[in-house]
Amino acid sequence: MLFRSGKVTLVADGSGEFAKAMGLDFDASKFGMGVRSQRYAAIVEDGVVTGLFVEKPMAFEVSSAEAVLAKL
Repeated sequence: MLFRSGKVTLVADGSGEFAKAMGLDFDASKFGMGVRSQRYAAIVEDGVVTGLFVEKPMAFEVSSAEAVLAKL
């Protein structure tokens, strides 16, 4: 799914293919949630990942909108 607003495009990874390719997937089956993605945000320019911000478990700091926008 794509959402575009001006110069920022938000892209969902509903099937988890990107997360798996980046090694950011994990199995949460023991919690009844199946395979999931770690929390992260990425800056992608012309198809190249130029920034990847992966959160520590239970944190919400480096992938917040404010944190990522500050990196642009």
